[in-house]
Amino acid sequence: MTAPLIDPFARAITYLRVSVTDRCDFRCVYCMSEHMQFLPKADLLTLEELDRLCSAFVEMGVEKLRITGGEPLVRRGIMTFFRAMSRHLASGALKELTLTTNGSQLAKHAAELADCGVRRVNVSLDTLDAAKFAEITRWGRLPQVLDGIAAARAAGLKVKINVVALKGVNEDELFSLTRWCADEGHDLTFIEVMPMGDLGEEDRLDQYWPLSDLRARLAERYTLTDLTDRTGGPARYVRLAETGQRIGFITPLTHNFCESCNRVRLTCTGELYMCLGQEDRADLRAPLRASPDDAPLRSAIRAAITRKPKGHDFDYSRQTVRGQMSRHMSHTGG
Repeated sequence: MTAPLIDPFARAITYLRVSVTDRCDFRCVYCMSEHMQFLPKADLLTLEELDRLCSAFVEMGVEKLRITGGEPLVRRGIMTFFRAMSRHLASGALKELTLTTNGSQLAKHAAELADCGVRRVNVSLDTLDAAKFAEITRWGRLPQVLDGIAAARAAGLKVKINVVALKGVNEDELFSLTRWCADEGHDLTFIEVMPMGDLGEEDRLDQYWPLSDLRARLAERYTLTDLTDRTGGPARYVRLAETGQRIGFITPLTHNFCESCNRVRLTCTGELYMCLGQEDRADLRAPLRASPDDAPLRSAIRAAITRKPKGHDFDYSRQTVRGQMSRHMSHTGG
């Protein structure tokens, strides 16, 4: 029952992304609506249940655990969960424990995250313009996030900045964001906006900035060298000769990255999504709560992995959005 998880296409599943809450203290325009209807708290897995589920995955070969949300650090008592997961780092079963965050709570938690064995964090930051930041996030304040990033660095955490490429919004900051990350020593990854959630088809098409265009603009100013680096995620990387920094591109729309997918996603309600871009999911909460014995849970996990598809269906045609997922990004955790 502890044999490695292998999907139908001979891919070993070694990476689990876990959404610990659908709630967030921001309302980013590409992620959720301003007046979100969040899940009843009673529907969420307890921290103890999340521990048990994640531990089962670790015992079955998952080596990388990324904690997401919503905003994971707004969940009450979340550091209890991080401390619990650190035992798997200590045993050597888990190679990496990390998180994706909007940075708003990092100043409060960075030192304790480092104590739990977290070595790097991904921070979502789409602009360095305070007014534009407030417009994109609706509720966020840029100085709070910059303070959080500074606290993370002071705690010894490596910071990677994730930028969602938004046409007509942050196109004009391509070079300033790149230079800022180089000066601060942060890796930088650009992400194509994905058709997740009912935000309006027209909005999606208006926001979509293909990274093929973004990369071409970078190449006008910098010398780009393709890298073979893989971090267990979907990004393809280049090195900028002039700055020495590494830039990543996550391109689910202009380049399908599914062939080497090694990850699955667990929601805060115990649903396992085998693919971000498909609706198929498995209920792990029921077997988790049905028995204190983990055997039924492990069987359910294995059955789910046998349904992992070869790839997703995201696509933007000239006038419509195809492969659009009805759930919001905050539900699955990216």
